[in-house]
Amino acid sequence: MTGRRPIRSTHTGGLRGRSRATRTGVLSAGALVACASLAVGCGVVPGATGGSGDDDPITVMTWAPQDTGATNKPGMPALAQAYARWVNSQGGLGGRKLNVLTCNDHNDSVAAAKCARRAVKEDAVAVVGSYSQYADSFFPVLEGARIPYIGGYGLTNTEFTSPLSYPVNGGQPALLAGLGSALADSCGPVTLVRPDTIAGDQLPVLLDSGLSSGGHERAHDQRAAEDATSYDDQSGRALAREGTGPGGPGCVVPVLGDRTGTFMDSFRRASEDHPDVRTATVLGSVDQTTINASGGASGPYEGAYVTGWYPSVGDPAWDGLKKLIKEQAFGNNDVDAADAGVQTTWIAYTVLKEVVESLGDGEVSADTVRRALDGGLEVGTGGLTPDLRWTFADKLASVGFPRLVNADVTLQVVRDGRLVSARQGTVDTTRTLQNADVA
Repeated sequence: MTGRRPIRSTHTGGLRGRSRATRTGVLSAGALVACASLAVGCGVVPGATGGSGDDDPITVMTWAPQDTGATNKPGMPALAQAYARWVNSQGGLGGRKLNVLTCNDHNDSVAAAKCARRAVKEDAVAVVGSYSQYADSFFPVLEGARIPYIGGYGLTNTEFTSPLSYPVNGGQPALLAGLGSALADSCGPVTLVRPDTIAGDQLPVLLDSGLSSGGHERAHDQRAAEDATSYDDQSGRALAREGTGPGGPGCVVPVLGDRTGTFMDSFRRASEDHPDVRTATVLGSVDQTTINASGGASGPYEGAYVTGWYPSVGDPAWDGLKKLIKEQAFGNNDVDAADAGVQTTWIAYTVLKEVVESLGDGEVSADTVRRALDGGLEVGTGGLTPDLRWTFADKLASVGFPRLVNADVTLQVVRDGRLVSARQGTVDTTRTLQNADVA
């Protein structure tokens, strides 16, 4: 059998049966054009040239925003390229070479759709380990071509509703629900500072689900530009709420992706007269590098809770990723084993590897990959997540997250300027999310 997929229909009507998701009616003409490398920054790591039969390469795509004024995730496509070099040096996936296409979605809806169109044109069997907040643009394209989306970053609710989505973590829903639960007992008024975007609109109810589970009032929802160069006004407004509610000192929760560090620079200056106000956030908006840059133990993150999806980077379960980076991405500063996007991409490719191996000598196509995932295949990730298995009868289907199969989060805290575990093991946010008002 070959690694090529049979010809498919590429209409965008597809498998959409969700009542919660809203979709644009018509894609622009520009979104129908295949992603050209100069237009949206696409690239390719060829696994082999030519070939036929079982020697045909397996083509996948990884996309993420790069070189934009907002959140960028260059480490995700860079890790995907390094993974292709690494696995091909060992004989490929199931004896087949791996081609990794990369694409820059530019934090733009039209570019995201173009990336998806190129995945269709290039006969990608899956989109793997990718980041985009424009699910409304790219999912209709993938669904029309029946291409699975494995291990997205979890930015949008659609990633937990689409029948073509196979998330490896609980995304923003789990992170924010877990963070709210952690803050409920220790914070007075809570202010969420989040992007004024469609993806950002989904965040308040998720944080509130955790706060409410602990008997805390809802957070104040404060919108901010995702590409601002200063957040002096937003910092002042957040601090103005200090002392306006019951309980102890207030907590400010910035969830602004790459711009969280910019917010904290403004917040540190504004909070000099409010020394008791604490901060908290989620992994992906802060890491050890941003903590160091903000002053370490003397900075505004000291004492802050941070929720993440996976074990700390010092856990031996990450040894495989670290070895890959050392062998294939050494010197590329974008590929950081502590980066949540890089970690997610590594796990997503681990899933792809197990799927391909489960197919044996059979055809590797979008259809066979999808059928393997839908057929009950259970994927182990070496302790980085629970064993993963995707169904539509899972515990969170009743609240609109039928594809969310891993609701575990880790709780970390900044002590003496270092991000360390706040408690052993993981916290399962399933029950908290079951009570979330996500309608």
